[in-house]
Amino acid sequence: MDRLELVKAFREQAGWCERLGSPLYHAIMLRIAGDVDSSGISWSLLESHSEDSPRSLTLRFPGAVHRLVLEGRAPGLARYYPSVGGTADSQAAWTAFVRVLEEHGDLLRNGVPQTVQTNEVARCCALLPGFLEIARRTALPLRLLEIGCSAGLNLRWDCYRYETSRGAWGPPDSPVVFRDPFLGDPPPLGQAVCVTERTACDLNPIDPASEDGRLTLLSFVWPDQMERFRVLSRAIEVARTMPAVIRRANAVDWLESELASLPNGSATVVFHSIVLPYLDDPARDQLSRILNEAGERATNDSPLAWLSMEPGENEADVHLTLWPGGSRKRIAKAGYHGRNVECTR
Repeated sequence: MDRLELVKAFREQAGWCERLGSPLYHAIMLRIAGDVDSSGISWSLLESHSEDSPRSLTLRFPGAVHRLVLEGRAPGLARYYPSVGGTADSQAAWTAFVRVLEEHGDLLRNGVPQTVQTNEVARCCALLPGFLEIARRTALPLRLLEIGCSAGLNLRWDCYRYETSRGAWGPPDSPVVFRDPFLGDPPPLGQAVCVTERTACDLNPIDPASEDGRLTLLSFVWPDQMERFRVLSRAIEVARTMPAVIRRANAVDWLESELASLPNGSATVVFHSIVLPYLDDPARDQLSRILNEAGERATNDSPLAWLSMEPGENEADVHLTLWPGGSRKRIAKAGYHGRNVECTR
C-alpha cells in the first residue's frame, strides 16, 4: 500500500462523512489524511497494514479507536464523542484522538479489526418495498437467505416498524421505528408477510447477543450520528429475542448449498446490501450464475427472488428479480445508510 493512496482514501472518506452527515468524522478523517501525509503517528500505526485495502482502513482504524472509547479506555476522547454522552468538538477531538494513538499505539498497530463489520439496520427501509412485492406477487411465506449479514440484524426486518404519512407497516410495539424514510410515495403497506426461515452467511459473523459483538457493531457507527447509534442498539435487543441461523462461510459455497433445492410452499428470498464491493469479480460472477441456475428450477409453488441494495448511479440502487420469469428491475433508490428511499414505478 502506497502512503499517498492511503492519504487519498482518507480524504475521499472524509467527503463521504460530510455528505452523509458526520461533521465530526469529516474533520477527523481529514486530520488523519494530513497526519499520514506528513508521516505522523497515524502512518506509523498503519504502515504495517501494507497489504490491506486503503478504503477499508478508513473505517477500521477509526472504528478501533471508537471501540476504546466505548470500552471506557479513552476518557479524554469520550468527552467529544456523542456516542458516549460527549459533545462534538472537532478541534479538541483531534487533540484527544492523537493522545489515544500515543497511549494505545501497540494495541492499535496490531488490533485494528480485520474486516469492516457494519450492520446498517436502516437499509431495511430500502429493502422493504422488495420484500412486500415478493410477498404480494407470490402469496407465499418467505424463506430469507442473506449474504454478508454481519450480525444478521437485517434478517429481522419484519420485526421493525415503518411509519409514513400514508400508513405504517410492522409491529406497533417494536423498539425500532423508522419514521418517514421514503421520499415521495411509500410502497403499498397493506401486504401481510409471514417469515418461515431466517438464515445467513458471513465470513466473520458477529454474535449480537454477546458484549463483544455489541461493541464491535457500535464501534463502526460514526460517533456523532446518534440516530444510527440508537437504532442499532435497539435492533441488537430485537435480535436477542428473534432467533436466526448465521453460518461462517463464503457467499459462493453457502449459497450454492442453500439453493440446491427450493422448498415448495415458500418463496426463497436471497438478499444483500452493500456486499458486492467486498467481492472480487469471479465471486460476483459465480453468485449470479448460481442464482440464475436456481431460478431456472423455480416454480410458482417454489419461487426464487433476488433482492439487492448495492452501489448505483448516485448512492444505492435496489433491484429485484423474481423467478419464474427472471425479469430484473430497479424498484428503489436510497442513501448508503438506507434513508431517503425513493420507490420507482
